[in-house]
Amino acid sequence: MTEANQKPNSTLSITPSRSGIERRYGDFPSFPAALDYAAQGKSGFNIYSGRGTLLEALPYSKLRQQAHATARRLLGLGLKTGDRVAVIAESDGDFARIFFGCQYAGLVPAPLPLPVAFGGKEGYINTLRGMITSADARAVVIPDVISGWTADIVADFPLLFGGSPSELMALEEKDIPLPEIDGDALSYLQFSSGSTRFPMGISVTQRSGMANAHAIAKYGLQVYPSSDERDDRCVSWLPLYHDMGLVGFFLTPMTCQLSVDLLPTREFARRPHVWLELIARNKGTMSYSPSFGYELCARRGVREELDLSSWRIAGIGGDMIRPHIIQNFATVFEQCGFSGKAFVASYGMAESTLAISFAPLDVGLRVDTIDLAAMEQKDYASPADETTQAARDFVLCGVCLPEHQIEVRSPSGRVLKEREVGTVYVRGPSLMSGYFNRPEETAKVLSADGWLNTGDIGYMLDQQIVITGRAKDLIIINARNIWPQDLEWAAEHEIASLRSRDVAVFSVDENEGEKVVALVQCRFTEEEPRTKLKNDLVALFRRLHSIDVDVVLVPPRSLPQTSSGKLTRARAKTMYLNGEFT
Repeated sequence: MTEANQKPNSTLSITPSRSGIERRYGDFPSFPAALDYAAQGKSGFNIYSGRGTLLEALPYSKLRQQAHATARRLLGLGLKTGDRVAVIAESDGDFARIFFGCQYAGLVPAPLPLPVAFGGKEGYINTLRGMITSADARAVVIPDVISGWTADIVADFPLLFGGSPSELMALEEKDIPLPEIDGDALSYLQFSSGSTRFPMGISVTQRSGMANAHAIAKYGLQVYPSSDERDDRCVSWLPLYHDMGLVGFFLTPMTCQLSVDLLPTREFARRPHVWLELIARNKGTMSYSPSFGYELCARRGVREELDLSSWRIAGIGGDMIRPHIIQNFATVFEQCGFSGKAFVASYGMAESTLAISFAPLDVGLRVDTIDLAAMEQKDYASPADETTQAARDFVLCGVCLPEHQIEVRSPSGRVLKEREVGTVYVRGPSLMSGYFNRPEETAKVLSADGWLNTGDIGYMLDQQIVITGRAKDLIIINARNIWPQDLEWAAEHEIASLRSRDVAVFSVDENEGEKVVALVQCRFTEEEPRTKLKNDLVALFRRLHSIDVDVVLVPPRSLPQTSSGKLTRARAKTMYLNGEFT
C-alpha cells in the first residue's frame, strides 16, 4: 500500500508555508532542476481527504528522493527517453511521485482524467483509450479508485506496464543512471478538457513549461519574496489532469518553493465547504476556481465560523466568468473576512501551458457592460447606456504576461482596435510546441512565426483582454452573430430556479433553415411549473435577444460536462440530435 492510501495518521503535520530558502521564481532550466532546489527547503505537498483530513505530508525533499526511485523503476521496465506514460490523475502523493519520476527519467507523463464528468463507464473508458492511443503510451498507471476497470482500459495495448501505483512502486529499483534533461525535451502531454472524440495531446517542453511558471509566479500572482514577513500558501481542489490544476497549483508552486494543500477533485461538489475550511485552517493565500466552484460555496452559505482574511488571491479561470456569481460569493462570505478585492480574473489555455494574462491584484473584478445588439450586428463592444434593451457584463481578464503578446484580429487578419470584436491570437515563450504527432492540426492553429489562433473571440479594453466566446460556438441568424453564452447567461441570471451550467444553447440545421435550441435542466416534476419555466424562457429570449428559441426541458445533471467541469455544447448537441432528450 502506498503512502497516500494509508489511513490518516494523527502524528502527521503539514509542511510549513515558509520554506526556509531563498525564493526563486521558476528561473530553472527544467522541472527536475526546480525540484532539486525546492528539496533544499521545508515546503511541499499536503494531501487531504474530501472531508479535510490530512492523509500525507510530502515535503519536496522527500518527493525528490521518491521521484528518483520511481524514475529508476520506470526505466527498469525498459522505457526509453521520450516514451509516454499515461497517468490517471488522482490528487495524491502517488501522482506526484510518478509525474516527477517521469521528469527525472526523461519520460513524458500524460495526465488523464478520472471519471467525474463522463456519461458512465463505457463512455469514460472509450475516451480514456482514445487518449492513450493519441499519446502512443507505453505504460498506463491506474489509481486504486478505478482499479476494477484496469483490464478494460489497457486491453490490447502493447504496454510495458499497465497497473496501479502500488504495483509500480513494488517493482525493483534498478541501479540505472538518470539522464540529463534538456530544456527542449518534452516535459508532459496535456489533454485539453474538451478532448473527447478526437483527443489531441498538447506538447509542453521543459522550457515552455518553466517560462509559464516563472511568469505566473513573478508577474501574475506576485508571490511574496522570502525576505517578506508574509508567507504565501496554495490550496486547491482543481484536477491535476487539467492545466489550471496541473500547472497553476502543482507545478508552479513547486517552482517557487510554496507549500500546497490538495483536496480530491472527485469529492469537491459534495463538500465544497471543505475547500474554504482548509483555506481558513492553514491560512491559505492563493486559490483558484471556475465560477461554479464559488457558486456551490455561496449556495451552501456560511456553515461555521471561518476566517478567510488570509485569502489574497481568489482566482477565476477555466470558463467564462459570470460576475453575478462572483459578486454573490463576496457578499455571502464578507462576514468571514473575505474581500472582493481578492478576486483575480485571468485568461489562459493549455496550448500556452496555462496563463496568458492576469488582471491587476488587489482591485477585484472589473466589468464592462456592453450593448448586445451592437456586438451581434457590428462586431463592436459598444458600452451600454440607459437606452440599451439587452446588455451583457463581461469581465476584463488582464494584461498580457511579460514576453508574451495578444492581438485581436479580423477574419482578414487585420489587427483590430480597442472594442472591435475578433479572434484572439497569442505569442510567447510558453506556447506549446504543437499537438503531439498531429502536424496538420498544429499547422491549423500555430503559424510559422509563432502566433497561436486560440479559437476564442474577444476584444481589447485599456490594454486588457476581454473574452466573449468561442468561435466554434458562434450562431449566425439573419446576419447576426449570436453567442450561446449570452443566451445561457441571460437565462441563468433572470430565472431564479436556474443555476450556472443549467442551460446549453446551440443551433441545428433544418429544412427551414437554422434553428436555435436551448436544453434546460429542470428540477420541477409537476406540469404547471414546467410549462411556466418553458414559457418564461421563450419570452425572455424574445425580449432580450429578439430570437425564437426551441426550449427543451431535460432532467437535472443530464447536460454533459468536460473533465474540468465545463459545459460541453458539442456533446449536448450530439445527444439532442441522437434523441437522448426525447
